[in-house]
Amino acid sequence: MQKIAQRILNLSESQTLAMSQMSRDLAAKGHDVINLSVGEPDFNTPDFIKEEAVKALEQNYTRYTPVNGYPELREAIVKKLKRDNQVDYDPSQIVVSTGAKHALANAVMCLVNPGDEVLVPSPYWVSYRELIRLAGGTPVYIPAKLENDFKITPQQLKEAITPSTKLLMFNSPCNPTGTVYKHEEMKALAQVLEQSPQVWILSDEIYEHIVFDGTHVSFGSFHSLSDRLVIVNGVSKAFAMTGWRIGFLAAPKEVAKACNKLQGQMTSGTNAIAQRASIEAFRRDPNGIEELMTMKKAFLERRDLLLRLLKEIPGIKTNVPQGAFYSFPDISWYFGKSNGEVMINNANDLCLYLLDKAHVAMVPGEAFGDDNCLRISYAASSQRIIEAMERVKKALEKLDS
Repeated sequence: MQKIAQRILNLSESQTLAMSQMSRDLAAKGHDVINLSVGEPDFNTPDFIKEEAVKALEQNYTRYTPVNGYPELREAIVKKLKRDNQVDYDPSQIVVSTGAKHALANAVMCLVNPGDEVLVPSPYWVSYRELIRLAGGTPVYIPAKLENDFKITPQQLKEAITPSTKLLMFNSPCNPTGTVYKHEEMKALAQVLEQSPQVWILSDEIYEHIVFDGTHVSFGSFHSLSDRLVIVNGVSKAFAMTGWRIGFLAAPKEVAKACNKLQGQMTSGTNAIAQRASIEAFRRDPNGIEELMTMKKAFLERRDLLLRLLKEIPGIKTNVPQGAFYSFPDISWYFGKSNGEVMINNANDLCLYLLDKAHVAMVPGEAFGDDNCLRISYAASSQRIIEAMERVKKALEKLDS
């Protein structure tokens, strides 16, 4: 007799989390493992946010919170959206959740029916596919290539839309590629979507403040789409608050109400202390927060360092990511090669080989929809990045066709 529900048996484990666990297991055995698989800033949460958390404890914010978040936090988010993204919302249209992933899950579960098609530019963040499948939807991938900076074209989007299309899941800056769409590129996609009023847009903007060239452009700035747009964001990446678990969605009232209803049955309101601290994070203009500027500068320096080191390794092809803190190089040149013990057939084989021989953890591109690539997080010190690439280069030199 099958004990576990089929929906869970059909669900894939997150390969990013799996690779992180494998690296921790190896480190527990005494090995010096350099973990470049984690999508987590290696900076501390700014002091002014931590001070707000201490105040919240002292003021006894320790009880159940409203399902959709404290009113003061939702007000701060509304002002943030106006200030940073030029979009107008009411606090009733905001639902605060336990991380941006939770907000994404809420939106997908409330919008997607079994059989609905959901468009996903590929490469994509690992959880998109599984969230769609969990809702009974059908993922439809729109392939983007390294040569085009992993960006889809308006023509590709137009050709992918069918009468069954319900939703587009979009992410800029993108995990895993670091791709950032410019205003004209976003405008061209918006013009396609204007011709298909049945298609909702779920815009994942969690990396918005980590852009190296130009500025982040939100789908919210195209007001013709506002009645079918859900924006998801949070504090985890820009404010180095991954463990605080605060995300939110901004949506038309009927969708926000549905997400509030779902969350009320699943988790209720999120952490009280984290919410109170996040109020101050959203209230401040990010351009005036020294810690954010320092972090972005460090990521840019590390990006340039990593790309320079990757170019020194034969067979690896890269583009220049303009945001987030990832590189997604093509490593297919190594497929079919062997060290005499292990044959490299795909990116998963290569990642396992590098973890075993170089003690460097990265994530295979299969998890993100492109098996020719692997994801490298440069949310690590420059010294560790240099050492990691030295190890990788030496390990790859031992592979011969």
